[in-house]
Amino acid sequence: MTLLGIDVGGSAIKAAPVDVSNGALVAPVVSVPTPLPATPAQIKPLVAELARRFPGVSGPIGLAFPTVVKAGLACTAANVDPSWIGHDGAQLVREATGRLAAFINDADAAGLAEMRHGAGRGESGLVIVLTLGTGIGSAIFHAGRLVPNTEFGRMEIRGQEAELRAAARARTAAGLDWAEWAERVNEVLERMQALFWPDLFILGGGVTDNWSAFGPLLKSPARIAPARFGNAAGVIGAALAAAQL
Repeated sequence: MTLLGIDVGGSAIKAAPVDVSNGALVAPVVSVPTPLPATPAQIKPLVAELARRFPGVSGPIGLAFPTVVKAGLACTAANVDPSWIGHDGAQLVREATGRLAAFINDADAAGLAEMRHGAGRGESGLVIVLTLGTGIGSAIFHAGRLVPNTEFGRMEIRGQEAELRAAARARTAAGLDWAEWAERVNEVLERMQALFWPDLFILGGGVTDNWSAFGPLLKSPARIAPARFGNAAGVIGAALAAAQL
């Protein structure tokens, strides 16, 4: 079965059809810039446009979004407009496309993709997925089951939210080389280790295209692996969430 996944990020909105039986992209990911301000009214027509780009794909749509999702409603607004708080993301997709929809936290979606078909497949212990991008998204799994809506990027390290120090955007903004940035990421991993004792860390986001530059510099008693699906993990996980409908 092929379903459409859409992933809203701080800089771009990505979409692609996904074979949910194996997590494979059926067509290349397409993207449009995230509007400013990124309000529901601004994003809604872009969702409709992205759905129209894949006329052969029907069925439910998955929407991955940078928010805590409770009872179908957005509860936070990380890197999007605060007017999203209290908004029903699945309803927005239904109004834009006339199709059923699943609304899921973006890092939870990425984690779902990695656990089902990627770097975490077959892992039965405790797995923490961290997506390093505009911020730091997180997902935690035990025995393959998701504990939703974690916000580990907001924990305090050296008086700042972790994502303000160690997200991929923070590396660029501070002009850090790979070694300097890896030390900041190691602080995040060390804190996660102290709190949760995971068996595996999976690190995702577009920055993993440069894994050879920083991956060997990362340290933890837990195993560390790059996400198999990289920057497409949110799109794939969104489609997998839609399949559960």
